[in-house]
Amino acid sequence: MKIVASTKLKSELKEKLIANYPELKFYFFKNMAEAIDDLLDADVFITYGEDLTEEIIMKVKKLKWIMVFSAGVEKLPFRAIKQKGILVTNARGIHKIPMAEYTMAMILQVARQAKQLISNEQKHVWDRSVPMTELSGKTLGVLGAGAIGTQIAKYAQVFNMKTIGLNRSGRSVEAFDEMVTVNELGYLLEKSDFVVSVLPSTPKTDRMINREVLQQMKASAVFINIGRGQNVVEVDLISALEEGEIAHAVLDVFEKEPLPAGHPFWEMENVTVTPHLSGISNQYLPRAIEIFENNLKEFLSGKKEFINVIDLDHGY
Repeated sequence: MKIVASTKLKSELKEKLIANYPELKFYFFKNMAEAIDDLLDADVFITYGEDLTEEIIMKVKKLKWIMVFSAGVEKLPFRAIKQKGILVTNARGIHKIPMAEYTMAMILQVARQAKQLISNEQKHVWDRSVPMTELSGKTLGVLGAGAIGTQIAKYAQVFNMKTIGLNRSGRSVEAFDEMVTVNELGYLLEKSDFVVSVLPSTPKTDRMINREVLQQMKASAVFINIGRGQNVVEVDLISALEEGEIAHAVLDVFEKEPLPAGHPFWEMENVTVTPHLSGISNQYLPRAIEIFENNLKEFLSGKKEFINVIDLDHGY
């Protein structure tokens, strides 16, 4: 069996895979340009999900499984993959701990006025009138109650926050006090003091956070986006912030990245900008390898009880 990877892996991780599966042939490359020739007759392909095209998929001869070493799969050519009957799995859940930690750090940063306190410190200003807010008793609304959203809810409950989650079915999810569907989105928005978007990029979610949605939030609400920049209509968010329809936005993802130097977000006092790093962790690749090995064992045994299987019709 031939396994080709276009992902950059540390030597120890590559050596571990080779040692654990001596009967398999691994071919590691830095990018698709280097991998393409071997990919054409590979059985398994490991990728970050951004280098596959419909043209490449139609050329592969034996490919049975694509393992994506990220949670986002929106750039995959789903139609061609489905036509070829290729299994796709991803690394969903790999980001849940760092992204949940980031989210709570940002919630605390806003509630405890960290930006103002740091500014005062730099200016040698002693001001005990800076307003402080407790998280206890506040409500957190999470758009996307998957692995990441659930981890965020778990951490929020430690702070005695009420948690409301949104998913497609409205089914119960651990760590959420209430669950709603998109038809009940207004209820979540009206009740929440903090609204966190962990939404994927799909035709149904792109530009979902628009003026109408923002106007349903509390004027004191904080919006946090760690999902996809495409989920938000940025001009609508800017207007909502300027007109006081919401209090603050914490943004880790944007329509265009890197965020252009002249973008209004950089200068807005009620916006916190971070450079798409909420999921960064030194445990990223080891966790991805763990998911891959779990599925590889299923693949080799023929049991096919895979985790993180992507629904090619829905795109996640």
